[in-house]
Amino acid sequence: MSVTAGTLAVRSFCITRSAKMVSRPRVVMAVGSNTISGASILKKLQKDCATPLPVLRHVADAMADDMRAGLAVEGGSELQMILSYVDALPTGNEKGLFYALDLGGTNFRVLRVQLGGKEERVISTEFEQVSIPPELMFGTSEELFDFIASVLAKFALKEGGKFHLQQGRTREIGFTFSFPVKQTSIDSGILIKWTKGFAVSGTAGKDVVACLNEAMKRQKLDMRVSALVNDTVGTLAGARYWDNDVMVAVILGTGTNACYVERVDAIPKFQDPSSTSGRTIVNTEWGAFSNGLPLTEFDREMDAESINPREQIFEKTISGMYLGEIVRRVLLRMAEAAHLFGHSVPEKLLMPFSLRTPDICAMQQDTSKDLEEVGSILYDVAGVNSSTNARNIVIDVCDTIAKRGGRLAGAGIVGILQKMEYDSKGLIFGKRTVVAMDGGLYEHYPQYRRYLQEAVTELLGPEISRNIVIEHSKDGSGIGAALLAATNSKYEHDF
Repeated sequence: MSVTAGTLAVRSFCITRSAKMVSRPRVVMAVGSNTISGASILKKLQKDCATPLPVLRHVADAMADDMRAGLAVEGGSELQMILSYVDALPTGNEKGLFYALDLGGTNFRVLRVQLGGKEERVISTEFEQVSIPPELMFGTSEELFDFIASVLAKFALKEGGKFHLQQGRTREIGFTFSFPVKQTSIDSGILIKWTKGFAVSGTAGKDVVACLNEAMKRQKLDMRVSALVNDTVGTLAGARYWDNDVMVAVILGTGTNACYVERVDAIPKFQDPSSTSGRTIVNTEWGAFSNGLPLTEFDREMDAESINPREQIFEKTISGMYLGEIVRRVLLRMAEAAHLFGHSVPEKLLMPFSLRTPDICAMQQDTSKDLEEVGSILYDVAGVNSSTNARNIVIDVCDTIAKRGGRLAGAGIVGILQKMEYDSKGLIFGKRTVVAMDGGLYEHYPQYRRYLQEAVTELLGPEISRNIVIEHSKDGSGIGAALLAATNSKYEHDF
């Protein structure tokens, strides 16, 4: 999953704010003559963002086509269709003590889980979250991985109680690494580049698993990585442990991505005779998709000013990093051209990313007559004093952007399902199939979630859509990595 413009606290969706309007904020840019109305800007926005059924069908079909092209040959599509090398998925029979490390940003989590097989399942779990010192984000590879290994070593020392390692075994760990990696096996992957504000020297082009294993040796930590996964693959594995019908996993948070279970013989660019199950998980990296998306002038301006123009267009249209920023740009145009908030444009409204997706989510939850919460948020975040009429227009703008995002995400999911259905000759739509969802955007934004489900139902029809179950799988990637460490253990399974 790629995030390209900083870090958004997706878990803080819909936090209420106190209404403090004691003085007018400092304003800049006197607005010129009123030549256009807020209503007319809104009407054009709604037209440009519209996602009627033909648009959704095109997006779903194009997603399926791009998936096939990406599976046929490296670089054959905008979608990278990265092979996870996951040959075996959790069954529920796994037993023993396993660890997980989830590294995907400025914080990382370490976790341990004691598995008890079908009868006891997850006996116990423990985890810690640790912030990475800022200087290590710009230091050397050895310094960063030594710090991570030292945290793991201290965490392992606290092992006790219900946690016990079978005699004669080395602790095994699943490593969730959410940076661009070219995976070469289930327990190895070459770092392509650091993202999310990291500029660590000496890692690009190296196997990140080897870097971690070597650091653990330096810390005299008796542990080895047996599975390297990204967060989407971990989410699928974690959900599959509880439900054998899980076939797809989607993350909708700050960024977005999707993965699914694919037949090995449907991947022309990869033929692995050693595959015992005949299936693997494919990481689509669907944030790069762009075919047929309904884009506005505000999307194009935001994209042009981003650090990766003309890239990650689907992500910039549907994920939590960007929805609030698109709304801010619309409101700024309304303030400048239509006097939506008076005759001056507040300075705060000129600041990119000052309005976050949790803010627009919170505003959409306001059901009061005068939309007092909307007024409070606009004042606190954007420095705006607003009338009730202006607040209603703001709500319509938020809903327009959330509706487009949710419905396009739903169309993307249907595209994946259509591709699987076509290749499996009816084994997807004809039975219960589960899509595991994780991420703060999906979890905390009810309108977005509803629009996503409505798009899936519209595209598939009421009868087929009854077989497609979209379930929330909260924080599944950590335990999913531990479970994949279990299924890929170097020791002979006793289950």
